[in-house]
Amino acid sequence: MNDAHPGDAWEQHAGWWQEGFTEGADAEYEEQILPLAAEGLAGARRVLDVGTGEGQLARLAARLGASHVVGVDPTVAQLQLARERAGGPAYARATATDLPFRDGAFDTVLVCLVLEHVDDHRGAIAEIARVLEPDGRFLLFLNHPLLQAPGSGWIDDHILEQQYWRIGPYLVEDHSMEEVAPGVVLPFIHRPLSSYVNALAGCGLTIERMEEPAPPPGFVARAPEYEQAASIPRLLMLSTVLTGAPKHKG
Repeated sequence: MNDAHPGDAWEQHAGWWQEGFTEGADAEYEEQILPLAAEGLAGARRVLDVGTGEGQLARLAARLGASHVVGVDPTVAQLQLARERAGGPAYARATATDLPFRDGAFDTVLVCLVLEHVDDHRGAIAEIARVLEPDGRFLLFLNHPLLQAPGSGWIDDHILEQQYWRIGPYLVEDHSMEEVAPGVVLPFIHRPLSSYVNALAGCGLTIERMEEPAPPPGFVARAPEYEQAASIPRLLMLSTVLTGAPKHKG
């Protein structure tokens, strides 16, 4: 779930992530992310999950019948729990920008809510293209770059008597430390969608499908104010295929 280094915020808060977002604890994963990932993983044989965290998506790939599944993450605490939970995948400590695999090693690469935390997203996408075989699939899940830009949110304007979703400074690349829970502060990078799409195109990855699902019922039910934004997607999923020659690192 991240591209961190030991001892940093991700290492410190690994337990927060494991308790709140895995093993059925999070409605968005259970009702939305895992089903979308399962669709994209149909028929996959050799799968790499980059930023695997404690491995729930890697385990999903193994359950769906992939014969070889590897999850990579730089956070020691995440990999320890991933190995304890087993389920079929192998795990290795690595970052998204330096994958320890040969060219064309996988037919499917999965990256879920990771690139928003990686400084060099272009380098990461280039590495993913490198380890994909021709016509291999790359599934990319992002916090929606437009509708979840920093400063975005539901506005109940009592002066104008209007309600609307405010979009923050979308075109400005923003690096920040975000408090996602009391005492849990993590790095987050906002980029416009074009920055991701152009990086994909530059590596020969062609978008074949895009999903912007509405927040799932289990999430909306958590708080009354969430109902107001039920038509505003929090997630963006891009399914891409390696149709061109990737630009390998020199």
